[in-house]
Amino acid sequence: MIEKLVSVSLRNRLIVLMLAAGLFGWSIYSLNRNPIDAIPDLSENQVIVFTEWMGRSPQVIEDQVTYPLVSNLQGIPKIKNIRGTSMFGMSFVYVIFEDNTDIYWARTRVLERLNYAQRLLPQGITPTLGPDGTGVGHIFWYHLEAKGMDLGEQRALQDWYVKFALQTVPGVSEVASFGGFQKQYQITIDPRKLNYYGVPLMDVLNTVRTNNNDVGGRKFELSDMGYIVRGLGYIKSIKDVENMPVGTYRSVPVRMKDIATVQMGGDLRLGIFDMDGQGEVVGGIVVMRYGENADKVIGAVKEKMKEVEKGLPAGVKFKVSYDRSTLIEEAIDSVKGTLIEEMVAVSVIVLVFLFHIRSALIILIQLPISVAIGFILLETFGISSNIMSLTGIALAIGVVVDDGIVMVENAYRHLSEAQQPDPSAETINNHSVQSTHTYEKANELVSRWGRGCSFPPLWLWLRFCPCFCSRAWKASCFRRWLGPKRLSCWWMP
Repeated sequence: MIEKLVSVSLRNRLIVLMLAAGLFGWSIYSLNRNPIDAIPDLSENQVIVFTEWMGRSPQVIEDQVTYPLVSNLQGIPKIKNIRGTSMFGMSFVYVIFEDNTDIYWARTRVLERLNYAQRLLPQGITPTLGPDGTGVGHIFWYHLEAKGMDLGEQRALQDWYVKFALQTVPGVSEVASFGGFQKQYQITIDPRKLNYYGVPLMDVLNTVRTNNNDVGGRKFELSDMGYIVRGLGYIKSIKDVENMPVGTYRSVPVRMKDIATVQMGGDLRLGIFDMDGQGEVVGGIVVMRYGENADKVIGAVKEKMKEVEKGLPAGVKFKVSYDRSTLIEEAIDSVKGTLIEEMVAVSVIVLVFLFHIRSALIILIQLPISVAIGFILLETFGISSNIMSLTGIALAIGVVVDDGIVMVENAYRHLSEAQQPDPSAETINNHSVQSTHTYEKANELVSRWGRGCSFPPLWLWLRFCPCFCSRAWKASCFRRWLGPKRLSCWWMP
């Protein structure tokens, strides 16, 4: 097979060159489409189920929320493990799937099972799925610089304007807000006044629950005009809460302000976000969707922030807290510089040892084509361009030229000896005879050395096969490091 392949390639040199040029062009296209990131994603294939039930202890959360969810999610196909964590007011369930499972198929199966499991939870408790991101999906952090604006107003601006705008960027899974105070109406009930008026506590809770709502009426006509009746009941100020009618007790109408104190305050906080010791700030974390290009997503987020900043109040600006694009660009530039240095060093060594430019060019052409073809297969197998994968390509550069040096050096030496002038040979049509003789000699030499030079690359492939039999994060690590090295050498035989 090797002899036939060599013979066909020598007869159709133009087609081989055109094929190499086409592959090089395809590799440039794949390089532009291949996801770029600085950090390889070694996280597990998981779906997070989050449930909130504020005010309950971790033991109550474990017994009534976490345990029912874990026990009912175990029957989903392709599940490797399920982990549950309970804390004050919150429950987290991590459903770990096999590595070859599609993440969106897994999320769909978990969501189907949650429809049944929700009936086993306390009333009013709804579990939700976490974002479709990974452990390295936090690609961009920002905060608001707003002098003269309190933390509650900043958090409201972040939650109701900035967050919704940035979530429309393609590739963004979630924008998680941090810092500040989440505004809420706080009703502090006086138990002595409840006892004085004889008001049950459940009546107060039902009053708050049912009064914050709009209701629809019907249409009626009057004087050839149509009118639509509706009731407006949404809370817009503290006075609206204070004037809520609780009921009539002992012929005395009781309003909310008669039995409680109403104020605007912040929700319970489990931590703060401080910036360089200068004080608290409000901002957000941009979480990238699974499998997206981190560099492109960050660029799109920055462009969107420029548009959003035009609608912010006077004196409010964006400040970047963490930008992975800087790390990505510096890491990729560093590895690219190393690749170029290796290619130049190998080229100089080949030129010095062969000392023949035409023979050296045959070998040097392999370097850019091998590296470029590696990017085609990186995109095909879904491996992003990061420090680990580009390092694998760098390790393959020295191996790429080994077989070419052996084959070209021997072919050049034997052809030089065969082309020595023979005094007894006829001089008629010497050029045609010499060309035919050169082709036959080259075909014979390359076919002779073809098998021997094809065996080392194949052995290179086989010796790394046990590494790809690993599982979990070890398999992901070897796939991103050794995979590009093998892909860059696939065409050498």
